[in-house]
Amino acid sequence: MPPQDPWEMALQQFQVAADHLSLKRGIRECLAYPHRELVVHFPVGMDDGSVRIFTGYRVHHSPVLGPTKGGIRYSPEVRLNEVRALAMWMTWKSALMHLPFGGAKGGVTCDPRQLSPGELERLTRRYATEISILMGPKSDIPAPDVGTNAQVMAWIMDTYSMHRGYSVSSVVTGKPISIGGSVGRSDATGRGVMIAAREAARLRGMPFAGSRVAVQGFGNVGEAVARLMHAQGCRIVALSDIYGGIYAPEGLDPIAVRQHARQTGRVEGFPGTEPVSNSEVLERPCDFLIPAAIEGQITGENAARVQAAVVVEGANGPTTPEADAILAGRGVLVVPDILANAGGVTVSYFEWVQDLQSWFWSEGEINEHLERIMVSTFNRVAALAAERRVGLRTAALIAAVSRVADALTTRGIYP
Repeated sequence: MPPQDPWEMALQQFQVAADHLSLKRGIRECLAYPHRELVVHFPVGMDDGSVRIFTGYRVHHSPVLGPTKGGIRYSPEVRLNEVRALAMWMTWKSALMHLPFGGAKGGVTCDPRQLSPGELERLTRRYATEISILMGPKSDIPAPDVGTNAQVMAWIMDTYSMHRGYSVSSVVTGKPISIGGSVGRSDATGRGVMIAAREAARLRGMPFAGSRVAVQGFGNVGEAVARLMHAQGCRIVALSDIYGGIYAPEGLDPIAVRQHARQTGRVEGFPGTEPVSNSEVLERPCDFLIPAAIEGQITGENAARVQAAVVVEGANGPTTPEADAILAGRGVLVVPDILANAGGVTVSYFEWVQDLQSWFWSEGEINEHLERIMVSTFNRVAALAAERRVGLRTAALIAAVSRVADALTTRGIYP
């Protein structure tokens, strides 16, 4: 059975939430369509002297609440419908967190692991040039995502700045600290997931310290989640990366696993662990399952085998609507992506504000503000879920869609 198209998933989730709101037909249709889409095909000079054509995307779902915000993904799997879905989810995520952003996403269809550093830089600078017609600190602000990092953001910021003739640090977030990045940004998404998991434990009356945690995806988000939950006394029993996973029911030290992965290129082979596949990590006994890789991982085919009490979505769109229904029927609590992994866009907002003001905060201030926003938003969503008798995902979407719809109605339809 082929995986569900992410855009179909995003639309299905939106329609469920919209059914709970008395939206005018035109408003509902407006929110179901991306505002604008840019597809670019551009050449890149390779190290061997050849030229390759790459395809890139930048999609703005909604600019109603402010400049659009969203990551840039480098992956062989990048397609327009994936970028559309991710942009829509970014709209709801920013609205839910009460950030003055609309939703956007971008990407290039490529395998960054197969490119040299020079090729990656040339690809990035050309892609940044192609999307610069949309990009700007008051219009569209990219950030890192799967396959990109702080260095890629530095190249984008520098390219944009060269075109303008002066440095514009606020055009991207997730930059190195040396050029206007924010302390606390690299761990922000993972820290938000940890906070969401802790609040879910409180909601369920479960002990947090000592709980068993399985993390699918040991990239920037998954590594931070594992490390921060381990520091809170949780027991990390399973981890995986793109090559495979490891399982140890007695618990793992994620810092030691990270050192092993840096030396060997993968988590597999860590001493004292049982090798498992990426899909098997989702089905191991645990209290908290953190899917932190890519979309469409928990599906109608494997949801019945998930043994976690709580699923906290570190990735965007990791659970299909069919799987949502199965998990709900089994009493599994799902903390949705637009709430659970919103720490990244929240601290990106902090970075953007700091760059615009040229006034920088301490890491303690960053983490304090993030903690406050994550906890208050979780409580707001949990209260709405109880009031409407729906799951946390539908409650979060009701809150987010309502806020965007209210803004759109208040602003009016131009002209």
